[in-house]
Amino acid sequence: MYEYCDKNEVPYKRVGKLIVAVDEEENSRLEGIFERGLQNEVPGLKLVGPDEIREIEPNCKGLRAIHSPYTGIVDYGEVTRSYAKTFAKAGGNIHLNFEVNDFKESTENQEYPITISSKDQQSIKCKYLITCGGLHADRLAALTGCNPIPKVVPFRGEYLLLKPEKADLIRGNIYPVPNPKFPFLGVHFTPRVNGEVWLGPNAVLAFKREGYNYFQISPRDMAEAVAFRGLRKLVLGNLNYAFSEFYRGINIAAQVKTLQRFVPSLKVSDVTRGPAGVRAQALDDEGRLVDDFVFDTGTAPKLGKRMLHVRNAPSPAATSSLAIAKMVADKASETFHL
Repeated sequence: MYEYCDKNEVPYKRVGKLIVAVDEEENSRLEGIFERGLQNEVPGLKLVGPDEIREIEPNCKGLRAIHSPYTGIVDYGEVTRSYAKTFAKAGGNIHLNFEVNDFKESTENQEYPITISSKDQQSIKCKYLITCGGLHADRLAALTGCNPIPKVVPFRGEYLLLKPEKADLIRGNIYPVPNPKFPFLGVHFTPRVNGEVWLGPNAVLAFKREGYNYFQISPRDMAEAVAFRGLRKLVLGNLNYAFSEFYRGINIAAQVKTLQRFVPSLKVSDVTRGPAGVRAQALDDEGRLVDDFVFDTGTAPKLGKRMLHVRNAPSPAATSSLAIAKMVADKASETFHL
């Protein structure tokens, strides 16, 4: 990603990252994460103690941490716009606001036998098709007869912002040690290229697949989610966690209290409400979060040979987008016998 940004003049900053253990239970899990990082050849990884933590992040407190000095930040909107320019220069066309309604095979056009239709009667013809539908990945796959599982369930993550005069409270990324008992990572401190610092997020069920606040509601999306056995099992198995996430979403003080585990000097008066994002979380019917790639082609006899659905890509998909793109291209070549 650094190489791409340099080549295409996309601004970024190398600010580093700490994964901080604040109690003995977290400290015991830190070693395993560190060993996996070494196995994956992450450059510059180092285990640091309380004094070194304060040297790196003067306001951060912890028993021990993993320091990744080469971790950086970038405006991913700028990255995607750069990807679009690169794609267009290569001869590609981008069609915005094209809501897919159907996929059909044409018997007349042998060169471009797939027709993609939109809800407003537009159409695109192609020889092969790869879908990466995000929040609607399962619905796109269903159009070609794919198994409805895994199903996409939308989880909204709500952030706080450090007030501008408090932005120097942290220098780089501060992350918690992941807890395998809980389905999501937990709150963290994320500086932005524009100087903002985002704090969070929590994770609450969105009432719409594009539900960026509590007032955006889709009866269809809600009915599908509630009827899905996998979501019911996930919620029932994590009731306390689900309640605490919802509570922290409506109570800033509760969110700040969680963040104070890492930066004790943080105050409620230092923050304001920030943006939100929606995570397209794939779930199986046992309530397990799908954390690996899911590829599908569908049961349509001819379309299935020319289509590849990317139904899930593991986090961090933005950071790994170029590597993921290569993997998807390789999978497409294999599927389409190219």
